[in-house]
Amino acid sequence: MSDARRWLFTLTILAGSFLLFLMQPMVARMALPHLGGAPNVWNSAMLVYQALLLGGYAYAHAMGRFSLAKQGFIHIVVLLMGGLTLPLALAQIAPPAPGWEALWVPWLFMLTVGPAFFAISAQAPLIQRWFAAHPDAGNPYPLYAASNLGSFAGLLTYPLLAEPLLPLGQQSRYWAIGYVLLIILVIAVVLARRGAVAGPIPRAAPANVAGKGSRHRTGWKTIGLWLGLSAVPSGLMLSTTTFLTTDIMAMPLLWVIPLGLYLLSFSIAFAGNRTLATLFVFLAPVVLLVDGSLAMFAAGRADLLAAVASVIMLFVVAVALHARLYESRPDPSELTRFYLVMSIGGALGGLFTALIAPVAFDWTWEHPLLILGAAALLPLGPWVRLIGNRIGNPRVLRILLVAALMIALNAALALFVSSVANANLSALQWAALLGILALSLLFAARRWSFVAGTAVLLLSLGGAAHLYTMVDGQRERSYFGIYSLRERDNGDLQLMHGTTVHGIQRAGNDLATEPTTYYGRTSGVGLALRQADAMFGPGARIGVVGLGVGTLACYREEGQDWTFFEIDPVVLHFSDRGEFTYLSRCAPDSPVIIGDARLKLEGMAENRFDILVIDAFSSDAIPLHLLTYEAIGIYRRALDDDGVLVMHISNNYIRLEPVIARLAASHVLRTIIRKDGHDDATSQYPSSWVALARDDAHLAKLKEAGGWEELAPPEGRVWTDDYASILPYLVWENFL
Repeated sequence: MSDARRWLFTLTILAGSFLLFLMQPMVARMALPHLGGAPNVWNSAMLVYQALLLGGYAYAHAMGRFSLAKQGFIHIVVLLMGGLTLPLALAQIAPPAPGWEALWVPWLFMLTVGPAFFAISAQAPLIQRWFAAHPDAGNPYPLYAASNLGSFAGLLTYPLLAEPLLPLGQQSRYWAIGYVLLIILVIAVVLARRGAVAGPIPRAAPANVAGKGSRHRTGWKTIGLWLGLSAVPSGLMLSTTTFLTTDIMAMPLLWVIPLGLYLLSFSIAFAGNRTLATLFVFLAPVVLLVDGSLAMFAAGRADLLAAVASVIMLFVVAVALHARLYESRPDPSELTRFYLVMSIGGALGGLFTALIAPVAFDWTWEHPLLILGAAALLPLGPWVRLIGNRIGNPRVLRILLVAALMIALNAALALFVSSVANANLSALQWAALLGILALSLLFAARRWSFVAGTAVLLLSLGGAAHLYTMVDGQRERSYFGIYSLRERDNGDLQLMHGTTVHGIQRAGNDLATEPTTYYGRTSGVGLALRQADAMFGPGARIGVVGLGVGTLACYREEGQDWTFFEIDPVVLHFSDRGEFTYLSRCAPDSPVIIGDARLKLEGMAENRFDILVIDAFSSDAIPLHLLTYEAIGIYRRALDDDGVLVMHISNNYIRLEPVIARLAASHVLRTIIRKDGHDDATSQYPSSWVALARDDAHLAKLKEAGGWEELAPPEGRVWTDDYASILPYLVWENFL
């Protein structure tokens, strides 16, 4: 076995995968300053990576017609050509037109990472084939587990080491050095197989592999199974990512959790020791029913329960589906074909979730649909034997399962309706939910009842309510998020962005122009805008980044010049159509500029505004590119010399005060902060607003209103487009 040099092939595959998945978050992080910090940036990046992976696997499969010597020579040339694009840097292309981000982002990533990613992506199947060419090599498939361990290590390294310690320029240079070392390893692998003959090695396949001892090709039915078993986990990984990054932050630390677990699932599923994979296969139906139901039940409530349930379900289900994929693997003579089909399935799952779903659906319907797909594919053998085979009469079993379905449907609907008014469940409601989930385990006795039972639980525990919202036309989805209109009991209308209130307009003509939520008259921004005339005269020029429902428009005074910036055209539509009338009532002639505000401000004349308000948060996801040294420089350029910058920094998960303090110090700006409280009667929400100016004159006028404080002292390094790490500022207790 030592002559086969498994260690060398394992190391080469592991190194290539490590670099590949170190590259993914690094390039996505490079792109954030150009894309408004949108959570979908990662899904767009993943779509490109899956497409390039498919191309690489197709290339590896096509190489099988050549001798090993020619394969090695060709691949080394391809690696060298890919190296000509290093060090990695974003392609310089024109910014996207509004509404075309879903296509523009993949094109940007394709131009940026295409050559190098393609060259490395072919390595896992190609080098496994080279390894199998040795007569003493043995089963090559466990090397795929090593590949995914390398990928997992690369993903963890980026947010935990590379991003906090190195600016992007250095990250790219070190990655290029790693690429050169990888080429050296590939050359060593090629030399290790000089003289070997390419061809099938039937005896390397274990006894349960289809086609052992024969040359027949795998049938289309099995290929269809491979596609499904690859597509569903891939899609689930991206739909889980959408949930996490929409309501917390578009940052690599959260991007890598679903992808890392997805990759780790391959390592367990393709391992030579099947003990752990067998355990996951047994647990998967239970986890799918329980965690899928909990995730649907808690969806829309910004509940940690939903996040944890979704992540656990992704991991366990992915292991089980990939384990079934491994059990259906072909003879090593079809190894590259097997991986090619796998990559096609992964790309199809990514295409559905990242490109089709945001256009076709008004909500994240892809997630429950993929859960149903998993229910149709999960191995149920252990549960069929445990439950189904104990009831000898098929008719009795069928009646029992139908009765259980009806009970679960009605009980779950009743529970969901009773929980709508109160987000916190009572002990009795929790007991009822656990009882419903325990009953649902009966569904695993047969495939039809398992799929039907999964559908019943998803529908009754929240799906029906989302269907009603869809039919009612009160929700829209764009590249930047999901927006829902909700009428409150008192008639007030609110706009939800994910699970966060984006704005509220009160009912009745006398209250319709009253600022609410984070923008009330006692908020920092309210106090600043009310004193605009006192600070800058009757012709004050005001710029507002982030339209929302247009609440701030009603601070406009006669003679003032207001300009709004909004990245998402869908947000403006709510005001244009008249659902929210702040803009039409208070500032009907003020322009709304669609596009990324940072880019738009950079293209405007200097000293354009006296007050510039930055309020571009989407849910609790921070637009990181608006909080860097370069961004503050753009704001200073857009402001008059004695202008005031007002920034909204309310956030549940990150301490932004020390970050803003460091940015202010780096630009020699004075700062004060206003923290406002909650008032149900006037729909005022807690908020934190920071005012920044070159001198104290205008800040002193703001302080006269009372309630302003000194900002927390600066901490850490200054955030730049090239470097930013949120790890030191996370509020860990709020994640629990």
